[in-house]
Amino acid sequence: MLQRVFKSGGAKLSVVASRSKFTLPDLPYGYGELAPVISGEIMELHHSKHHNTYVTNLNVAAEKLETATAAGDITGIIAAQSAIKFNGGGHLNHTIFWQNLAPPAKGGGAPPTGALAAAIDAQFGSLEEMQKRLSAVTIAVQGSGWGWLGYDKANKKLALATCPNQDPLEATTGLVPLFGIDVWEHAYYLDYKNVRPDYVNAIWKIANWADVATRYQAASA
Repeated sequence: MLQRVFKSGGAKLSVVASRSKFTLPDLPYGYGELAPVISGEIMELHHSKHHNTYVTNLNVAAEKLETATAAGDITGIIAAQSAIKFNGGGHLNHTIFWQNLAPPAKGGGAPPTGALAAAIDAQFGSLEEMQKRLSAVTIAVQGSGWGWLGYDKANKKLALATCPNQDPLEATTGLVPLFGIDVWEHAYYLDYKNVRPDYVNAIWKIANWADVATRYQAASA
């Protein structure tokens, strides 16, 4: 919340401008519906605890930025921006991630069709080849981070990329995020222990290509 003080006729008028709070999005499926690829226990912890923490900390950081900006506190501004990048990235990345997945009964794992399928075939040769390449770079992420299928607007083509920690894809690389794979250990450790490749290779069974196609259509329009 930002409070600004104005003088009018010798009196001070305080005008408080409040912004909307960031909120935790609902999932489009139940916690247990992605099992056995991702267990209900992981989904509940990942969504209600980890993602919710990013949202909470993002709201705190946004308020600190407003306060520091109003006070002309450059050190405070820089600190708040760093927290916003991490927690805002975590909120943005996870919001996409939940929508990128779907239970098989709701279309998860069904191959892409239409313009997205044609673009994948034209650029990678096949869906399987794209999956193989994205899986490889994602598994190779050192520490925590994300693997992405994105869209390069400048060159009008699909692209693969990875980002460390919670760095958001578009703000970091310029690529529009289409499909992301979370390889922070909290996303898979309870089910797969330290065998990240098994988790990454299994996630294709619940990929929501209908959501990815919608993102591709909007990015390439």
